[in-house]
Amino acid sequence: MAADPATIDALLRAALEPSHLHVHDDSAAHAGHAGAASGGGHYNVLIVSNRFAGHSRVTRHRMVYDALRELFPAQIHALAVSAYTDQEYQSREA
Repeated sequence: MAADPATIDALLRAALEPSHLHVHDDSAAHAGHAGAASGGGHYNVLIVSNRFAGHSRVTRHRMVYDALRELFPAQIHALAVSAYTDQEYQSREA
């Protein structure tokens, strides 16, 4: 069974206190994919948090995965992560 995007949102908000968070369920685009047969969903997360300051991209992804640990692998099969600090995100939009 795939995770509810609201559950992913709540877990990330509790763990990382983001100033901006968007969770997109991409599961429908992966219907028929061998990994989708397990019932786990495919998600794309854009998260902006100052908790990422001073951390590498890999560490930021680990922080997100750690916050969602209870959902792997039964409810989340694949997760794409874009993780920024507030300053990085604002620079990106300029």
